[in-house]
Amino acid sequence: MLPEAILGSALALVIGVAVGYIVGLRHMQGRVREVESRARDEEEQAQARAKEILELAHKEAERIAKEAELQAKDELLHKRDQFSREAEQARNDLRELERKLEKKEAALEIRHKELVKKDKSLENTHRKLGERKEALEKRSEELENLIRQETDRLHQLSGLTRDEAEKLLLERVDRELTEQFATRLQRHEDKYRAEAEQRAREILASSIQRYAAPHTAEATVSTVDIPSDDMKGRIIGREGRNIRTFEKATGVDVIVDDTPGVVIVSAFDNVRRETARLALAKLIQDGRIHPTRIEEVVAETQKETERHIMEIGKKAVDEADAGPVHEKLVQLLGRLRFRTSYSQNVLNHSLEVCHLAGMMAAEIGLDARLARRCALLHDVGKAADHEMEGGHPKIGAELAKRYGETSKEVLHAIAGHHDDITLDHPYTVLVAAADAISASRPGARRETLEKYVKRLEELEAVACGFPGVEQAFAIQAGRELRVIANAHRTTDAEAQKVCHDIARAIEQQLDYPGEIKVTVVRETRSVEIAR
Repeated sequence: MLPEAILGSALALVIGVAVGYIVGLRHMQGRVREVESRARDEEEQAQARAKEILELAHKEAERIAKEAELQAKDELLHKRDQFSREAEQARNDLRELERKLEKKEAALEIRHKELVKKDKSLENTHRKLGERKEALEKRSEELENLIRQETDRLHQLSGLTRDEAEKLLLERVDRELTEQFATRLQRHEDKYRAEAEQRAREILASSIQRYAAPHTAEATVSTVDIPSDDMKGRIIGREGRNIRTFEKATGVDVIVDDTPGVVIVSAFDNVRRETARLALAKLIQDGRIHPTRIEEVVAETQKETERHIMEIGKKAVDEADAGPVHEKLVQLLGRLRFRTSYSQNVLNHSLEVCHLAGMMAAEIGLDARLARRCALLHDVGKAADHEMEGGHPKIGAELAKRYGETSKEVLHAIAGHHDDITLDHPYTVLVAAADAISASRPGARRETLEKYVKRLEELEAVACGFPGVEQAFAIQAGRELRVIANAHRTTDAEAQKVCHDIARAIEQQLDYPGEIKVTVVRETRSVEIAR
């Protein structure tokens, strides 16, 4: 039983092994077939891929070949066009050269014809000149014969001898030479007069430039500040006795009105007005205001004012360097410090005239110190013109003569610097010129309102008289003229010319200090309304 069991197990084992081998073999065959199938698929795909790549390569090669062919055709066309353009340009250049040559030939031909005509004209002119020369020579011979005949006939008719004829001829020549001499003398006289005027202008300009003094306009009414309005009542006093005493002692008018903080002192005599102002200021500062105190302060102030006037006069004489002056004349000069003429301080004006006259005298070789003395005293009469009758030149000359002034030049300059008498001395002319310069210097004297407005109106009227000007405005106190030109009737160039013409017209027609700027405005405005 055992061997049969073993045999059966072995047989079963062998059968199992055989079955496993067979199953494995079949499985291996299946795998081989699967691998072979996959290899065939991959081979087919590779062939298909290779075929596609080959087709793509053929297509790319065809495309490259076509592009190369197109590029070659384009380059050929470009070369052909370039060659055509160059050939056309060469043909154009040749045609242009031909035209220029034709023009030159035509010009040369015209030039040749003109030269031929000129040659013919010169020949004709030469022939005519020759004929005219022959005619003139014949005419000259005829005239000489005629003159000779007439001369002989004249001698026969006049009965003059040769000596008498020569004498007559010399007298005629003498008259002609006299006339020529007079003409030349007049021409040289005009020349010297012009040179003298130019020299005078240079001297005046040099003197004005060397002496440039400041100018201040001074008022003719003085004001005194008070600490409070209660002081006004103390100044007036009980029943007005204080103010009456003050006005009687000083000779001025004291105006006490509603103006806060000030009291006004008014007087025709500027020295009295200044004395009253100082005295009133002292009384206000002291606080004791009554008639007795008022008289004491006024008397004290008058003495101080007299001393101050003498100091001012001495200082002016020293500054002028015009030599010793009488004490009374020194006092009168000091009083000019408180005198104004058209708001110009008279003492400052006299010193300025003094320096200007001295400079001009030195320029022309005269005595500069004597000229300064004449100028320093030329307005001394204004210090007493309210006390004496007559104009200040006459009063000044009388006072100077009364107080020891013996120089005829000085007395003549004082009396004649306003052309009241005949000018016999050069120093009078110098003083008159320096006086005019000082008075007309810009800013020296205050203009009246009427004169100022009139000058502005004249400025605008001058500008409006030009064509193309619509409006004109004088601005900057008359120092600038703004002109509005019509843009439709005036061009830019015409506006420039109008500006120049207006400036020249102002120079010729108007008198004004300093300079005036002229501005012409021309503009075009376009206006539209958006609705």
